[in-house]
Formats: sequence, structure tokens, C-alpha cells
Amino acid sequence: MIRFTKVSMRYPGGHEALKQVNLHVQQGAMVYLTGRSGSGKTTLLRLVLLAERATQGQIVVNGQNLGRMTGRRIPLYRRNIGFTYQDHRLLNERTVFVNVALPLVVAGHYRYQEIKKRVHAALDKVGLLTKERAFPITLSGGEQQRVGIARAVAHRPALLLGDEPTGNLDPGLSLEIMKLYEEFNRVGVTVLLASHEIGLIKRMNKPLIVLDDGRLLPQTDEAEAPG
Repeated sequence: MIRFTKVSMRYPGGHEALKQVNLHVQQGAMVYLTGRSGSGKTTLLRLVLLAERATQGQIVVNGQNLGRMTGRRIPLYRRNIGFTYQDHRLLNERTVFVNVALPLVVAGHYRYQEIKKRVHAALDKVGLLTKERAFPITLSGGEQQRVGIARAVAHRPALLLGDEPTGNLDPGLSLEIMKLYEEFNRVGVTVLLASHEIGLIKRMNKPLIVLDDGRLLPQTDEAEAPG
């Protein structure tokens, strides 16, 4: 699903966020990405999302060479990816339903009945179907994070990325959210989550990628699906 070959990322000003990264995440895997703040976790995810362009090396995602991806192909490529954030990034003046539906509306090719069906299915999966008319500001932090996950999976992506999705939650809620990602992985979604919560990650018993100052530690160059 994801292959990095000698990928480096240098920002204007000279900061090198990633250095000669070789990485392989197989289709159907659930993999954790960890490392200290500033180690390059967010940069790696943004490269997969095509929110950034590598300055060196090759990135292939689901058989597509991202270095050759231009123009209208980029939005089409992103339709197969769900992305969740630490700070949820919800529209507080819009209902939960509208927040989850937004990516489907922006895509422009779904009829309302299909949007409604997909939003309800996503909210049901995260246990928030009864909250569809609520506003995010009335929800707990854990519920807001689950709305963010529902929004990320409503278009049924093949790949789900998360950037510190439990960073603002207490340990109990963090475990609940991680198990929710596991449920999506069980039905075939490839999941790559960045997190600094080593204790929680070890409890999940999944492959681990460790970044240190932009480099992958040698023993974690490959992350494959269990078995």
C-alpha cells in the first residue's frame, strides 16, 4: 500500500525533516508511527497525503507513483485516503451530520440519498448515530474525535491515516479510539497512525515504525500485516 524509497524532505531554510527513508507498509496492515516531537512523523503522513512533495526519492501508494501525480489526478487520489487530526478540525457552527458529509459533498459526485446513507453508516460505526443533529461544541473530546474518524471513513477509503488522533484524550478514551481504528483495519482498511504514546501502542500489539531525527531506526524499515 505504501512504499518509500530513499525519501528525503528538506524545507526552505535547510531543515531536513526526513532523511533517506525506506519504508514498506503492506495492504491491509495496521501500523504505528512513533518518535519524539520533531522526528518527522507529520511530514511522513503529509507526503502520503500529497500535502507535501518529497525533495528526493520515490513514494508509491496503492500502485501510484506520487512523483508523477499532477493536476486533477490529486483530488482523485485523495478520495481513497481518510485523514484524522489531533485537533479534530470540525466546523462548530455545523451539525455532526454536515461535518461528516462535507468530504462527500465536496467530491461532487454523490447524490443526497447516497450521502445520507454513508454518513449514517459512518456515524453508526463510531457509535454516534443519535448525535447527527448535535453541534460539535456540545460533544466531549472523545466524541469529537469519533466524529473526525466518521468524516475520514464516510467515503470508504482504502487507506486511513491519523496524526496523533489521541493526543488530547485521557488514557481510557485513547484506548477506545485505538480500538476503533482496529475495527476499520479488520474489514480491510490499511491504517497508519502517528502517536507518541508508546505505552498505549505496545498494548495494541501491532507493527511499529520508529523515526529519530528524520531517520527510520534500522530494525523498523519494514512494517507488514501480521501473519
